[in-house]
Amino acid sequence: MAKLTYKIIEHDGGWAYKVGDTFSETFPSHADALRAAEIASAEQQVAGNTDGIQYEDSEGKWHQELADGRDRPQTEISD
Repeated sequence: MAKLTYKIIEHDGGWAYKVGDTFSETFPSHADALRAAEIASAEQQVAGNTDGIQYEDSEGKWHQELADGRDRPQTEISD
């Protein structure tokens, strides 16, 4: 099972959360960024539908897979 960590950081004149190399939008306060990370983290736990997906890897190669909508990552928030 994959694990995602939502890190609360100062960013672009305000606060954001970061997952891997991806930043959220900027929030005016630490509390706002923390609340947004809590919401996003909770949404990751909601199962979806099993469906076909396509994605491009870092080398520019396209892949097709069947994604199990019940396979949800474990999440945590690092503040």
